[in-house]
Amino acid sequence: MSEIFADRLFNGMEREEPAAGKLLVAAPGMQSTAFSRTVVLLLEHDANTTFGVDLAHRMDIAVANVLPDWVDCISKPQAMYAGGPVSPQSAVGVCVTKPDLDINSRPYFKKLANRLALVDLGAPPSEVKADITGMRMFIGYAEWSPGQLDEEIAAGEWYVAPCLPSDVTAAGSVDIWGDVMRRQAMPLPLFSTFPARLGEN
Repeated sequence: MSEIFADRLFNGMEREEPAAGKLLVAAPGMQSTAFSRTVVLLLEHDANTTFGVDLAHRMDIAVANVLPDWVDCISKPQAMYAGGPVSPQSAVGVCVTKPDLDINSRPYFKKLANRLALVDLGAPPSEVKADITGMRMFIGYAEWSPGQLDEEIAAGEWYVAPCLPSDVTAAGSVDIWGDVMRRQAMPLPLFSTFPARLGEN
């Protein structure tokens, strides 16, 4: 199945290089059910470290029950998101900054892309709130060992795409994977309704 829905599509596409601030979009028909229809925002990628958070899996846990001081910063729905299987006791914050803000001028932000930043959760939430238009809070993250992600991309398991601020703060009803697929070059939009499991319609 991966030969049909991953390798053949991937080999016919112009490839982007993974980097912090880019999206990893799970290929249609990915064999791993844990990552099916997953969209991962890369927070760091270099020769030694690669990790990111899954934007697509909202949890039934309110931010107010875990990190109440941050509730006023969080976009609706104000729920925690499952960032990934690694370090499930840790929280990761990603924000969308105001359009005119110089992200590098704020010590509590690490710039990921245009208007996207990783948030230092040790910062005062009131100061962060003044600089942002929205934020998501994640539990855990996804991580790859050195060279692992490059091998998976070469095998056609992931597509690399730019991230838009709206991907991070999308409403709970939005199919993020389908939305990201629809805005890519052909033929990926044709697969935007591809089910998580082939038996589903």
